[in-house]
Parts: sequence; C-alpha cells; structure tokens
Amino acid sequence: MVNKINFFTLFLFLISNYCVAQNTFVPDDNFEQALIDLGYDSGSLDDFVPTANINTRTNLDIASKNISDLTGIQDFTALSILNCSENNLISLPITSNSNLTELYCNNNVLTSLNVSALSNLKILWCDFNQLTSINVVNNTNLISLTCGDNQITSLDTSRNLSLNVLVCENNQISNIDVTQNKTLNTFIIRNNLLTNLNVTQNPNLAFFDCGLNQISNLNVSLNTNLRVFLCFNNLLTSLDVTQNILLSDLSCEFNSITQLDMSQNTSLVNLDCSNNNLCWLNIKNGTNENATIMDFEFNPNLSCVVIDDPSLSYPNWKPYPFSNFVSDFSDCTNFVPVDVLADFIGKSYTLPALNNGNYFTQSGGNGTRLEAGDVITSSQTIFIYNETICDSNETNFTVTITNEDYFIPKYFTPNNDGKHDYWNVIDNNNSVNNIVIYNRYGKLLKFLLPTSKGWDGTLNGKLLPVDSYWYKIVLNNKAIITGYFTLKR
Repeated sequence: MVNKINFFTLFLFLISNYCVAQNTFVPDDNFEQALIDLGYDSGSLDDFVPTANINTRTNLDIASKNISDLTGIQDFTALSILNCSENNLISLPITSNSNLTELYCNNNVLTSLNVSALSNLKILWCDFNQLTSINVVNNTNLISLTCGDNQITSLDTSRNLSLNVLVCENNQISNIDVTQNKTLNTFIIRNNLLTNLNVTQNPNLAFFDCGLNQISNLNVSLNTNLRVFLCFNNLLTSLDVTQNILLSDLSCEFNSITQLDMSQNTSLVNLDCSNNNLCWLNIKNGTNENATIMDFEFNPNLSCVVIDDPSLSYPNWKPYPFSNFVSDFSDCTNFVPVDVLADFIGKSYTLPALNNGNYFTQSGGNGTRLEAGDVITSSQTIFIYNETICDSNETNFTVTITNEDYFIPKYFTPNNDGKHDYWNVIDNNNSVNNIVIYNRYGKLLKFLLPTSKGWDGTLNGKLLPVDSYWYKIVLNNKAIITGYFTLKR
C-alpha cells in the first residue's frame, strides 16, 4: 500500500513538472494580456503562457501596453523583431534572444541594457530611457542606432562599420569618434558636451545635426553629399560650406561666425545665420527665388548682403526691410562712409575737419597720420581712410603746391570718377583774363573764364578723342601764353 502511494506521488510530481516545463512564466499581467490579445495565450490571467505558442514567433509588437516586467521574453527564442517601446520597463532580459535583428525599446525607464549577445542586431532604438552607457562593440552588423535622450557619457562605434544612422542627441557625451563609420548617412548629436568633432571620414553624410554643443571648429569640406546641416548654438567663428553644393538647409544661428559664402549652394532653400557676428554674407547663388527661410537678423555689423537681384523686395526674409543688398561683393565697401575732398592747387593748403575717416600719407591707413588744421606746403597725394569692425573705405585727393601766379595742368581725365574730370587753369592771383581751347587743327572748341568749372572734353555734347589739345591764355596785362595739354580716358 505504501509503495502504491509513493508511486502515485511520484507520478503527480512528474506530470506537474512536465506541465510546467511546457509553459513560460509571465508574471506581468499586462504582458500576459498583450500575449492573450495576440492569440498566444487563452483563458484568464494565470502567469503562464504555453511555450509552444511563442518559441517560434519572429515578430513581437507589444508597444504601449503599460508593461513593467518582460520576464518570459527569453522563451521567444526565434524572435527577430521586438518592439517593446513606450512601456514602463526598468530592465530587459534579452540575453537569450540571440536571433534579434531589430530591437525597439525606446520610451521606457531602463537604467541598463545588455545587447552584447545580440550579434545579429541591425537596428537598436533605445531613446528616452535612463541609460548611462550602451555597449554596442559586439553588434558589428548594426546599421541604425538611436540612443538619444538618455544620460550617456561616452559611446564607442568603432566596430560598427556598417552604421548608417546614429542618433545620440540630448545626452552628456563629451567626445565621440566616428572616423570608422564610413557609411554614416545620418548623424544627430545635438545637445551634448562636445568641444570638437571630426566628420572628415564620413563622405556619405547627408543629414548632420551637432547643434547645442561647444564646438569651435568644424570641417565639412569633404562631406560633399551633405543636404541638411544644423550647427546652431556652438562656438564657431568660421564656417566653410562652399564644397557642399547639395546643401539645402543650413542652420548656424547663435555662433560667432564673421563671414559666410553661400554662392556655391545652388540647392539652398532654408538658411538661418541669425545671431552671429557676420561682416558679410554672400547668398548670390542664382536660386534666391526658391528660398523659403532666409534669416540673417541680429548681426549688428552686417551692413551688406550680396544677392541675385538687389532690385527685388524679399518680404519673407529677415530682417525686412534691408536696404544694403548688392549684386557684387566689391560694392560692400560703399557702405563704409568716408569723406571726399577735391584736388587742390595753390601756395599752401590747410586740412579741413573730417566727418568720416582720418588723413594718412599712404593708402590703407599707412604712412604718417595727418590731423585737421595741418598746413600742407609740399605737393603730395593725401588719403582719407575709414574703417569699421568689418570693412574699410578710402578716398584720396592731390595737393599741388606752386608759387606761380597760375597753374596749367598737363593733362585731365574726363571719365566722371571725380578726379581730373575738368581742365582749367588755376589762377592764384587773378591774373588770367580768359582761356581759349583748340584742337590740333586750330578749330575752336571752348572759351573759358578763369572762374568757370573748366572744360569736360566734349564738343556739342559729344566726347572728343584722346589727343593733345592747344590752349591760349590771355592775361590781364594783355600777355598771351600758349601751349598744349593731353586728354586721357
């Protein structure tokens, strides 16, 4: 009798173990209910799911199910794609799910994530968790990694040679090396602690966002496939995008950039370079009419912008209105005010006070600086030079010192440049009565009084050719002086 009882007890034990062995323990009611909804379990909640119903499943989507515990996921041994995003998971026991190729666990409360056993993993999205690190060294097949909005301080992608997408924004990363990620197409590392970043080894880079860091130097000259480039809120003082001819969007606001040349960016649609220290901006690329956003506001030193057509109005651009549009970069100096003085011929010349600029004896603010009130007693060219923080402008005038009663110029250049446009005799002592001008054949061209502006090189409104012309000067004492001068153009 005792033996029969022992045998029956043993039988029940074996049957119980057999039944348990054919079921997977799933303690989280929301997880089990999600599996019931998917048809992988039936009946009421009992913390068990038939293992045979899950161990061949390759795809499991349990996003947004308010799940806190994924115990039981280890028996999904054939699982290739797992989406458990937007739950309340604090851990993820997936070390046994070695067939996983895609893992979406973003928007949980994970503090750690072990994917080292997932050698087949190609896509890993773990954004919006509480991770302080993520080790993907063993995931050599990874093509897409998004781990933004965590607390990650470092990230090693040196062995992820097939990586196309890397998104790690809103973390605490101070250094990252992507030089081994030759196939990288999308790189978003906004709002971290970077002070430098090397993307010269990423020729396929098309979307690049490194805004909200502390980068002071950035070379994108080799990223010729770049379409969208966001580098706002950094410490950049210069930026060269002349090689990025496919660039459609550039956001570089809130830096300290002093000049920006967008003349080669014929695909440009959106540009925000506001809040910099721009001295000049060249957006003359032939496609200004396609621009949706064009913002260069809050650049206090920017007095000149080179564009396709300065005659047009651009009400959608900022700032609006902007009056200093030009079509040629050389015209930008025109917006630096500088005084203009006429040439002088006489016995001495006292420099008048200036409104804009300073006197110098050489071009470019060089030589000796002269002051208003200085008396000039020797013939020379004097330069008036003015500069702003961004640019400079200059004029000059000639002082000819002579003790003669009158001065007869040897040539003049009537080309409307403000220099030697008229020929006339300078009468220092009112000794000249009148002046007559002839051509080389003796034809009368002009009669002048010494007080007139002079001859402009025309006859009946027509320009006369470059040549020598003759003069006859009649003095008040009836004496006559003759000679010739040259007309140059």
